Amino acid sequence: MIFNIYSAFSISRRVEIGSLQHVLPIIIAVIFCLFFIKYSNLKFNKRKQEQALHLFACLISFTVLGFHFYKISLGNYNLSTDLPLYLCSLLGLFMPIFTYYRKFWMYEILLFWIIAGTLQGVITPDIEIGFPSLDYFRYWAVHLGLLIIIFYATFVFKMRPKFKSVFKSFFALQVYVLAMVIINFILNANYFYLNEKPKSATLLDYFGEWPWYIVTGQLIIIPYFLLIYLPFYLAKRRNKL
Repeated sequence: MIFNIYSAFSISRRVEIGSLQHVLPIIIAVIFCLFFIKYSNLKFNKRKQEQALHLFACLISFTVLGFHFYKISLGNYNLSTDLPLYLCSLLGLFMPIFTYYRKFWMYEILLFWIIAGTLQGVITPDIEIGFPSLDYFRYWAVHLGLLIIIFYATFVFKMRPKFKSVFKSFFALQVYVLAMVIINFILNANYFYLNEKPKSATLLDYFGEWPWYIVTGQLIIIPYFLLIYLPFYLAKRRNKL
């Protein structure tokens, strides 16, 4: 039994969907998230709630920074592939800004970006080298950590999106996409997978080849965001009854 667990978590190739290396971090994160939210609601005053989430966000940001400083120290850092410009890494890097200021407009944008984008990364992980590589820990800390932060803001700070939040988040995403198009052109890069689909299996595989998967992805973003907004809308209507 111990040998089987060790074998499942020994350094491996790309993490496979449904493997122990994929499922176990998600289970741990769900348990931690539920405990974190419940404990904060029961035991912390407002100031401690804010401090706890900000500290958690800083840990995620430091994880991203530490990972990139480590890669730089190896002497083979590549600006075309290694910059923290993929959406989840970028969000992880700047998440302490949100948890410090807690501006509602930030929440409006982040809620849809994180649930739509980061959740996709959790369901179909793109991890080239499995446990116990540094990239493995960085990937799960960032992706699962972002989801924990947005759920905490929703269920502890009681933040809720509005209908117009869907469109605010969509247009903010277009600004990010435009910035990545420019950076990809300058660096001959593929940030946000705008020039090539990721090697791991993703929903983009069902959207055709380049550039059709980008066009299709853009067309379904607003319906996808509306689907994310639907539970909030239904809860709001129920509370009015």
